[in-house]
Amino acid sequence: MTRNVIALQLYSVRSLGPLEDQLAATARAGFRAVELLEEHLAEPRVLKAMLDAHHLLAPSAHVSYPALRNGLVRLIDVCERCQIKQLFVPGVAFDAPRTSARGWRFMGSELAHLAESLHGAGIGLGYHNMRQDFLPLADGRIGFEILIAAARGSSLKWQADIAWMSRAGINPADWLRRHRGILVSAHIKDEAPVGTHEDEDGWSEVGGGTMLWPSLWKTATECGAWLLVVEHDNPRHPLEFARRSLSYLNRFNT
Repeated sequence: MTRNVIALQLYSVRSLGPLEDQLAATARAGFRAVELLEEHLAEPRVLKAMLDAHHLLAPSAHVSYPALRNGLVRLIDVCERCQIKQLFVPGVAFDAPRTSARGWRFMGSELAHLAESLHGAGIGLGYHNMRQDFLPLADGRIGFEILIAAARGSSLKWQADIAWMSRAGINPADWLRRHRGILVSAHIKDEAPVGTHEDEDGWSEVGGGTMLWPSLWKTATECGAWLLVVEHDNPRHPLEFARRSLSYLNRFNT
């Protein structure tokens, strides 16, 4: 069985200080890869030096649609310098209305066009879903489905945020199987039991919550997710969260 890449989304450790401190803590927690944010890409030479100093790889980064639209050439250069192979656009980082089918179609067609441009440079582009993506629109349709249909036939991929899918009230495994042809990555975070961890927005360390990660991990990886990104939106103790979550997930990554 091929060993998958487990990375830490640096948003999870943003409270630990500057990027240098975040990377040092990530390495101490046992990670060998990180997922970057757009703000980290401002100085690629400095970024690459810090990654190398902490023996970390950065296979992916989250960027906004405006950054892609207005600075594609620069982003390609950053990816080449820092060996970033995959970019993802989160729904919250897209400056288009998402209350109508028209807005979702626009997102899909725009991302499809950008995906083709990046594909030519050897870089993948994917969409990262949020909870809203799976909530019915006024006409009953699901925005995520409209976006994916509009991008069909392009190189656009999908990074599944499985916990947000769960919070939307759907069965994540069903959707992972349905779109296995475009799935390349998954965000791995865990929901705390109802009424607990309220100061952490209801999230817990991976393996300490209510989500059935042994089966979800198996489904995600079998459906094409080679990059598994550990995340917590608001951890009380970021380093402890990172260390415990990785220890739990390493049981499956053999």
